[in-house]
Amino acid sequence: MPVGVVIRRAPGVTRWAAWSWRAVSVLPGAGAADWRELRRDGDTVEYHAATAVMELHGAETESYLQGISARVPSVYVVMRARVAEDAAARPFEVVLVTASPFEAQDYADTGEEIVEKVAMPEGLVAWVREFVEEHHQEETFKKRRRDKADVSRVEDGIGDPRIHQISDVYRAPASLRKGRVH
Repeated sequence: MPVGVVIRRAPGVTRWAAWSWRAVSVLPGAGAADWRELRRDGDTVEYHAATAVMELHGAETESYLQGISARVPSVYVVMRARVAEDAAARPFEVVLVTASPFEAQDYADTGEEIVEKVAMPEGLVAWVREFVEEHHQEETFKKRRRDKADVSRVEDGIGDPRIHQISDVYRAPASLRKGRVH
């Protein structure tokens, strides 16, 4: 489904950042856009920055289910900073729009992209819920079997008995009983 991304530019709150940019909403079924101005209120401007295709995959239904079951169902917008000559007017490139909190976390872990959490509109929630109901298969819990390793064996000490120093605080107690001092 094509999803438009609305990005808000507001005056920065510090002297180091002239502007604050945030993804504030999404527009399900939106047409193509390239930083079209939607609304202006003083210095605050909202742009329809881009339209990305949001795809749902049958293997990720567990993630979608967790996302729409949250107190505020959300969609995640992944953006990358531009370094081109028009970066002042269009500072971000929308890379991905996803309903999967797990996929968004993967992008956030890299530190290369900016991941914004945006409230999911009701129509989009219904679309994702319908997909999950159709494709989700609950996985049965399988208990793992224990290793055959013997965990009850007695260790003589934590040190290495091959080390023959008096000042060795980690010397194994067996080496003390054998009379080795040096």
